[in-house]
Amino acid sequence: MSVFERAVVIGLGLVGGSVARDLAAHGVEVLAYDSDPSALAAAVREGVVQQALTADLSGVRGVELIVVAVPVDAAAEVLHLVAPYAGAARLITDVGSTKASIVDAAIGAALGDRFVGSHPMAGDHRSGWAASRSGLFRGACVYLCPAIPSSTSATSLASGFWHDLGALPVVLSAARHDQTLAWTSHLPHMLSAALALALARTGLTRDDLGPGGRDVTRLAGSSPDVWTPIARENATAIETALAAAEQEIAHIRGALMRRDEGDLRQRLVAAQAWFLASERNS
Repeated sequence: MSVFERAVVIGLGLVGGSVARDLAAHGVEVLAYDSDPSALAAAVREGVVQQALTADLSGVRGVELIVVAVPVDAAAEVLHLVAPYAGAARLITDVGSTKASIVDAAIGAALGDRFVGSHPMAGDHRSGWAASRSGLFRGACVYLCPAIPSSTSATSLASGFWHDLGALPVVLSAARHDQTLAWTSHLPHMLSAALALALARTGLTRDDLGPGGRDVTRLAGSSPDVWTPIARENATAIETALAAAEQEIAHIRGALMRRDEGDLRQRLVAAQAWFLASERNS
């Protein structure tokens, strides 16, 4: 990865930590900050991070790449903190699951021409530095949302950066991203949480579930500190997706209440057809 020699990663959780590991493996000098001193110390101790930064983030001076990997409700503040020191940065990006607010924040911090929002679809229910690993992004889709669509230089740099980490970049607008992810990421998480809560109410645990039940409830184990801000940021779109899911659940419940085997089977057949079509296209 010769295009960047020095980079800053702000936030060393699952995604930020994995970015730092891959950057270091490509020979990039990695500077970093994390609000958890133990995570930052571990990254330095393991040789991934060459320099630990302080909370004022003034240490970003002179770096070419800035990666913001904090919860979505903290990202705007981080951008405004780094803005006075980011003169040498050719690319500033983030890794959050919502994009509209961070793009607006980048423009407000006068970083828009160098900012491209990123969302790598490589999450996990685990979190923190201990969960980070090299190769996390290999083969994963990563959405790129330029703050200023005409900034082709920044978009090209972002695309190359993620390509070098093994990801597959797809460019789209921040608004389109948030609408799409409400269905493809945020809705599955909320349904997993709802199922976990229903099971908990009956006194059942994941140990009582088979492989399918454990698969469906895995997302419920994700960090509330990460997902509460995501849900708040994208609430309107998630509400729409949840309403559609509630309608389908109501149809299935109605078929069961009527003992309408034909209707129930028809719905299960349609669901299977969707799954099989997706498998054929993958």
